[in-house]
Amino acid sequence: MPNQSRPKVKKSRALGIALTPKAVKYFEARPYPPGEHGRGRKQNSDYKVRLLEKQRLRAQYDVSERQLVRAYERASKIQGKTGEALIIELERRLDALVLRSGIARTIYQARQMVVHGHIEVNGHKVDKPSFRVKPDDVVMVRERSRQKPLFEVAREGGFAADGETPRYLQVNLKALAFRLDREPNRKEIPVICDEQLVVEYYAR
Repeated sequence: MPNQSRPKVKKSRALGIALTPKAVKYFEARPYPPGEHGRGRKQNSDYKVRLLEKQRLRAQYDVSERQLVRAYERASKIQGKTGEALIIELERRLDALVLRSGIARTIYQARQMVVHGHIEVNGHKVDKPSFRVKPDDVVMVRERSRQKPLFEVAREGGFAADGETPRYLQVNLKALAFRLDREPNRKEIPVICDEQLVVEYYAR
């Protein structure tokens, strides 16, 4: 399980991206890295630039280094651009799609919902956040969990993102359910990343 001991606002500022809704306002007020030298001018090597981009991608999906390496290895075997394939691999994770659907507010909350056994895929409980959802799979909150206050908020759209639901998902929040209609396209995935830098980091 990835280490979440570091405050997420501080982590957001260090990586240059808001990882939670709460971090957005802090990040807008202080759009520079935390610490005494946060505003100072830093000289970044090519390695450091690629490392930072890899860390940003890891943080947005809340995955371990090992999980990201495995996703990269799978992506590198797919015909086409490895970077785009990597993002699509990560986007097909169950916790990522629970977040995109609006059932969860953050990737951390989505992971917790899955781990605690609140989510089922095609009628079967799945408690692994890394489960890879396939096109036409139907994901929903389990019947026994639907009356929990958390899911009542989700049902009313309390966790839905301000933007549109990604086109690769068909969502019914009232039913706390969604379907992956097709594989996502990279341009549709709301992740801030120059994936080519991540590929270059692992290909070095």
